[in-house]
Amino acid sequence: MDRLMEFNAFVNDLVWGWPFLILIVGTGVFLSILTGFISVTKFGYVMKQTFFKIFKKDQVGEGEITAFQAVSTALAATVGTGNIAGVGTAIAIGGPGAVFWMWVAALFGMATKYGEVVLAIVYREKTEDGRFVGGPMYYLTNGANMKWLGILFALFGAMATFGIGNMVQSNSVAASLNETFGIEPLVTGIVLAVLSALVIVGGIKKIGKVTEVIVPFMAAIYIVGGLIIILANITLIPEAIGIIFREAFTGSAAAGGFAGSTLTMSLRYGVARGVFTNEAGLGSAPIAHAAATTDHPVRQGLWGIFEVFADTLVICTITALVIVMTGSVDTGLDGAALTTSAFNEGLPFGGYIVTFGLVFFAFSTLIGWSYYGERCIEFLFGPKVILFYRLVFIPLIVVGSVGGLRAIWALADTLNGLMALPNLIGLLLLSPVIIKATKSYFGRHGIYEREKI
Repeated sequence: MDRLMEFNAFVNDLVWGWPFLILIVGTGVFLSILTGFISVTKFGYVMKQTFFKIFKKDQVGEGEITAFQAVSTALAATVGTGNIAGVGTAIAIGGPGAVFWMWVAALFGMATKYGEVVLAIVYREKTEDGRFVGGPMYYLTNGANMKWLGILFALFGAMATFGIGNMVQSNSVAASLNETFGIEPLVTGIVLAVLSALVIVGGIKKIGKVTEVIVPFMAAIYIVGGLIIILANITLIPEAIGIIFREAFTGSAAAGGFAGSTLTMSLRYGVARGVFTNEAGLGSAPIAHAAATTDHPVRQGLWGIFEVFADTLVICTITALVIVMTGSVDTGLDGAALTTSAFNEGLPFGGYIVTFGLVFFAFSTLIGWSYYGERCIEFLFGPKVILFYRLVFIPLIVVGSVGGLRAIWALADTLNGLMALPNLIGLLLLSPVIIKATKSYFGRHGIYEREKI
């Protein structure tokens, strides 16, 4: 096991080295420029077409599920333990400055996610039984004419689903419930596995119906709890933000239980955890969006921008501010334990909010990522292997609940990077298609014009 982890650490250092960080952030910068910084210049329009139309059902176009069910499934997979445990781990290892780099990754990641979703709709396929399937493996195959890269993405995606979308989630929930209520991790794993199985067998339509209820509810509870702590300590906000910005460029000195962080560690873990939480560049979310009912690729792409904004710039920021403002950075804790400690410091019942959030966040991520894995496996081997995939995926939820946190996080990081590489190549190669779609939607004068690309 030790040798395996040493090898994973070696691969992880290569995957998440400077070349990859430059590639993933650079792709976001490149797409931001090409789209005229759409996530900033048209932010008001994006919110109008997404947040303010969350419960609108009368949509036109083809698809299996509503646009909101698609984004709920994607958010279910992205708004997971990364928002709680991931932020805690980033700060514990990379220092408060890691939060700044999470923001940077998210700012440009909005354009990346937008491009991914646009391509997913453009190149999606309709199966013989009437399902809509898509994602990086399809736009790499049908758009970039590089099926071998599509196969690589599907392979890494199928493997990643067992880490980022499975064992990481159950592990974090089990640890939190054990610390808060003394529940044995094995019991937590079994319950999570049973509940997940009940939803997974229903496919994307069942997953969409469940996530469109769970996602708004769980996010609201967590956000309100965090905001109460922040508002109760509102005078500390300028200092907290100052610490985040200062240490983003200077690193952190060792203090208390905190080991200290260099600028490199801050940047690396900030970007890595940022990608882990919002999944911009990973290529996972487009798999869910491909099933959405929509009349234009860009209309669905706007939801991609909203996803990153809600996930990182809202929820992750709340988590980070609570940790920094309550002075929990120096406790020596890591992951969900650090976030729980911070919420407990801010509110008498704060730890219960974190535990509640973890349970629902992780459950929604499990069912969202199970769908991603199914589509990747289907692309590789056909629909007949879906049942086999489920029979492997569900028991691993239990395995993850009793595993080691650092080991599983490290493996998830590696698989995330390997999964993102082919997707980023596809985004760069197909960037002209993204631009064409954007122009066909907004027209020459930035006004919506419904045209097919």
